[in-house]
Amino acid sequence: CFSSPWINLSSCVFMSVPPSHNTSGLRLPPEVTRILYVRNLPFDVSANAMYDTFGKYGAIRQVRMGTNAKTKGTAYVVYEDIYDARNAHDGLSGYNLAGRYVVVTYFQQRTPLAA
Repeated sequence: CFSSPWINLSSCVFMSVPPSHNTSGLRLPPEVTRILYVRNLPFDVSANAMYDTFGKYGAIRQVRMGTNAKTKGTAYVVYEDIYDARNAHDGLSGYNLAGRYVVVTYFQQRTPLAA
């Protein structure tokens, strides 16, 4: 279906999520996001290894890995689709990556404290 002055759009069906992803019709919990925070990574893990491991669950938009002493061993993985992120979270929490059990959580943006 496409927009045109000669077509009545009331007969079109618009879906924000492909039906194959959400077959149960249930809404996702509010803490589920497209961004996963991964910790307990081996310090020598490469970005390619992260793309290979997490890419099995869907298209990845970005992987950002910690580089300094405080953030080394952590990464953010951003998926194109929220359902792919949920599947990766469920499938990779506790996954053994190069001898380390990774911890995968949903990224939660901090809200500033009121003064």
